[in-house]
Amino acid sequence: MTGFRVLPYGDRALLAEFDSPSAVIGFRNKLLGKAHPGIRATVPAARTVLIEYHPGMIERSALIRLLTECAAHDDVEAGPAGPLLELTVQYDGADLDAVAAEAGISREAVIERHSAGQYTVQFCGFSPGFAYLIGLDPVLRLPRLASPRPRVPAGSVAIADEYTGVYPRSSPGGWRLLGRTDAELFDLNRVPPALLTPGTGVRFMPQ
Repeated sequence: MTGFRVLPYGDRALLAEFDSPSAVIGFRNKLLGKAHPGIRATVPAARTVLIEYHPGMIERSALIRLLTECAAHDDVEAGPAGPLLELTVQYDGADLDAVAAEAGISREAVIERHSAGQYTVQFCGFSPGFAYLIGLDPVLRLPRLASPRPRVPAGSVAIADEYTGVYPRSSPGGWRLLGRTDAELFDLNRVPPALLTPGTGVRFMPQ
């Protein structure tokens, strides 16, 4: 696997850096499959994975060798490592027609391409329950809005750059809105509170 390096991150963690989102997913899947008791947590992000470990259970040099071994496998499965969830979507977003015009395809083709995708949660951030999903059709990979909206309704299904995602609550946002879902993305009374966690597979089903 190219574009990989390991950096120190305090005395109980290492940071693995990659040059693509799919590499992050594949590496983390491989590392989780090792199930080493000395690894306490893996925290994926856009191009990195933070690995927290117990120094008494694995030496740093041994962990670096393990990480390098996991990164060296080009055949690592980069798809979902967790369950597959289906989210029903009403494709009536405020930016649907603009996305179609900019992509040079029809409104119906935007819906077809977006709902045909098999997505994986790469990491979470921005707000509680907000997941960054990879697997977006290249034709739909458009930049964020030049001017973010002051309010995006909860449940909005949106795209930005290489990602798609769902706003778990009403908030400002600059992603392009394709539709909306009634799924409860974040609930403090649920374990875990976030419906979409790293490794979860997602399909969007047109309503």
